Amino acid sequence: MLFCMNNKLIPLIAVFIAMVAAAGCMGFPTSGIDYPSSALQDISNGRVQPESKMVYGGEAVSYPVPTSAPSQSGSVTSKIETKIIKTAYLSIEVKDVPGTIETLKNLASQKGGYLSSTNIQKNYNDRLSGSVIIRVPAAEFENTLSSVKAIGTVKSASTQGQDVTEEYVDLQAQKSSYQNQLAQYNEIMKKAVKVEDVITVQQQIDRVQTELNRLEGRLKYLDSRIDLSTITVNLQEPEPVGGETGHNFISTINEGISGFFGMIDAIIIILFTLLPLIIVGGAGYAIYRWRKGRKRADPTELPEKK
Repeated sequence: MLFCMNNKLIPLIAVFIAMVAAAGCMGFPTSGIDYPSSALQDISNGRVQPESKMVYGGEAVSYPVPTSAPSQSGSVTSKIETKIIKTAYLSIEVKDVPGTIETLKNLASQKGGYLSSTNIQKNYNDRLSGSVIIRVPAAEFENTLSSVKAIGTVKSASTQGQDVTEEYVDLQAQKSSYQNQLAQYNEIMKKAVKVEDVITVQQQIDRVQTELNRLEGRLKYLDSRIDLSTITVNLQEPEPVGGETGHNFISTINEGISGFFGMIDAIIIILFTLLPLIIVGGAGYAIYRWRKGRKRADPTELPEKK
């Protein structure tokens, strides 16, 4: 009977000892924040950290517990659609470059877009050329492209579609992670007492906020490129009748005058090039004439008469 009672008391004694040990552990409250030394480091490594409990002044408060970052193939991917950046480049021949640019401006406005930039220049033969960049909603990309091609003679055309879905999902995951980190650092800051803790946490808050701003800026840029497609149009006027410059009587006269002066220049160059030979030849001819005249004047050299 005593043995049976001992068997029943053993579990009760074990439970009592466990309760005493737990009460002893709770009897030593810590001062300040008592969170694991690796908590800040784990947050800094970009991990998503759910809340757990730590002791602050005898009271249980939340602290971050490190876990792995969310996978890109998780719920983030299922909430977004494919992200495509559409662009097109066209070279079109038109009769009136300024008028065509105004037409493209009105076309972009009708499609819910706008004219991003324009450029007009005059070539050496007085032909006008220009370039236009228009931004239109992605849903109107194909219709706008067809309308642009109809304004003149298309010389070349190309379209591209850049898939940025993977980058977009990755940026969204990083943004969510940094937002969680920022919220957890702010909670730690509220509980911080020591100056060194406040400085350390504030440094991490600044770092996370900077990265968060950078990610948000990149996402805004991608959203702008995705939502509004880009069409670049190069415009040029056709060549005039008769060739590149056509017939111009004044140009012909100018070319004749230029040829005349060119011939004179050539003669002068040849003359100065051959001048040494002319001088030597002239001197030799003068000597020859002088000696011939002297022979005629000398009677001793006359032939004998028979």
